[in-house]
Amino acid sequence: MISRNLRHLRLFAGVAELKSLTLTSERWHISQPAVTQAINKLERETGGALFERSRHGFFLTPRGEVLLARVESAFALLDPVLNDISPRLRLSLSFAQLQALVAVSESENFTLAARRLGLAQPTVHRAVTQIEQEAARSLFERTSFGILPTRLCQALAQAARLAVYEFDQADAELAEFNGGEAGAIVIGAMPLARSVLLPRALARFRLQQPTYPVRIHDGPYDELLGALRRGAIDFLVGALREPAPIGDVVQQRLFDDRLALLAGPDHPLASRIDITVEDLLGYPWVVPRIGTPTREQFETIFTSAGKEPPRRLIESGSLLLMRELLNESQHLGCLSRHQSQRECDHELLVSLTYPTDHLVRPIGLTYRENWRPTSAQSLMLRLVAEVAPGAD
Repeated sequence: MISRNLRHLRLFAGVAELKSLTLTSERWHISQPAVTQAINKLERETGGALFERSRHGFFLTPRGEVLLARVESAFALLDPVLNDISPRLRLSLSFAQLQALVAVSESENFTLAARRLGLAQPTVHRAVTQIEQEAARSLFERTSFGILPTRLCQALAQAARLAVYEFDQADAELAEFNGGEAGAIVIGAMPLARSVLLPRALARFRLQQPTYPVRIHDGPYDELLGALRRGAIDFLVGALREPAPIGDVVQQRLFDDRLALLAGPDHPLASRIDITVEDLLGYPWVVPRIGTPTREQFETIFTSAGKEPPRRLIESGSLLLMRELLNESQHLGCLSRHQSQRECDHELLVSLTYPTDHLVRPIGLTYRENWRPTSAQSLMLRLVAEVAPGAD
């Protein structure tokens, strides 16, 4: 695992560009032995040579090329914001200071930030103060309700989170050179993915990667999207949004899903073939929450017929809750056809004959723009695509 010494990483990038310890030391105004020490330390941490030394200069090894790509990505995120705040921070800012700033920005409180980092409160306060002194400006607004990050501070915190993500990706890729594993795959899973796609993909992944850590996060789409953009999640699997919710994410369609209207096997509508909108309005419903594609399609059933959507609603995207409630009462349910298929195959639920084939939503992957997955992440993406309905 590489250290998060920002100066050492900058010196490494300098040597890779200039192919010389001397020129790098001159550019960064430090001694040549200090540059040598930084490179040697990084090579020990990465488990092998980063450069081939010759009389013509320093040239990257394959291991060095992997590290350089991630380091350049990290500083491409950080440096524009640092230049806006104070160009001097490019040289002086430490990783510990950056961690403190991110923690305070998210916690809006020095004590909570210190507790989160496992540090003393004065240590965190001093780290943030040092950044502000170097920048000759305040990065937080002190209010009676807490400390609020300024716009520039928010931009730096976001850049820092994504830069740290690039360093973590470097750890994972460098570990492969030694036949090891580092990091984890973190997937944001929406309901359809949890019940259909991911179980199949994960079973195949385990056959090829028996010990590689995988973490599944579930929750509302907005929370998953926020975590994705912060670098806390690698990619999302589930219903896509049309249009894409924001410009810094990319959506990749895998297949189209259709809406299913569901009932318990003993429901009065379960065996009907001539169901009308008025019939649907006569019963209470279990439906996903407002803002989801499924909910929007559900309401379209009624608004397209000139009717108000039902008001007797329980909002939930849980298939388990829906199944039990539909079997215990005369509620109807609205859910993904693929997600509910197994329940219908086992006669635990019945799909109503009301036409919904025109109500289509795309299912796929969402990831950050310019995201470069590791080999393990690429494998998982490929397996998710392979198990998608309709895949060859």
